[in-house]
Amino acid sequence: MKKILLTTITSFVLLGSSAVFARTDPAILNQAAKNVVTVSKAKTLADETGVTLTGTIVKHIAGDHYEFKDKTGSIIIEVDDDLAKGWELKAGDKVRIVGEVDTHRMKPTDIEVLQIERVK
Repeated sequence: MKKILLTTITSFVLLGSSAVFARTDPAILNQAAKNVVTVSKAKTLADETGVTLTGTIVKHIAGDHYEFKDKTGSIIIEVDDDLAKGWELKAGDKVRIVGEVDTHRMKPTDIEVLQIERVK
């Protein structure tokens, strides 16, 4: 019984640490630094492509989902609470996001944000 419990706990720890690693994958961050794109371009890119976008938060949708726009269109972004580092995202905030394109079969493409900063 102890072996099963230990194996289960170890599996969850490893899964959790790989999820954290995926969020800070240097290859994605390097790719994003080279891929400074618009919303319309981001919507055409392949799943898991690193991107950097600059624009404005339009509104908070629910949970960690926000509508983000630039001069070419809007897209949903997913921003974990811990990324804002002490400031609350709100409509009208101008931000630069570094993230990963997330395509889906049944819903529109969105961006999983890895880094976010306010810009002037």
